[in-house]
Amino acid sequence: MTRINVIAPIDGIAVDLTTVPDEVFAQKMAGDGVAIEPTGSVAVAPISGELVKLFPGGHAFGITTAGDVELIVHIGLDTIELHGTGFENIATEGQHVDVGTPIVRFQRSTIEGQGKIVISPVVSSGGGTVIEHATGPVKAGKDVLFVIEV
Repeated sequence: MTRINVIAPIDGIAVDLTTVPDEVFAQKMAGDGVAIEPTGSVAVAPISGELVKLFPGGHAFGITTAGDVELIVHIGLDTIELHGTGFENIATEGQHVDVGTPIVRFQRSTIEGQGKIVISPVVSSGGGTVIEHATGPVKAGKDVLFVIEV
């Protein structure tokens, strides 16, 4: 078994995924992981790999590693409906990213001003099992958010 550390992609407070006010994430239908109540304004790569999906509106992205681990970072809830308002893509879909590579910049005040919740789920949608996860304050690009065993 291999353990993969998933690093926090956003500065904030790590909270249990089951507390997210969205059934798909709370019931782990999209995968297991942790959510972050953001205090920062930039989302970075939580693992090294290929940025396989970066939505044009910037609300979500997916990274895949060589070991078939796929992570999805979803900034806010129902933020696809904003069509990019409050988001700025920094990275490019298809590029290789290392832990801490900036992917998306976002403006919490703009997102909340549009009536959206900014809590941001980070889930593993590929192989592996989440065996440990953080709670409380986390620093983007530095602190372990959760550990996947594959």
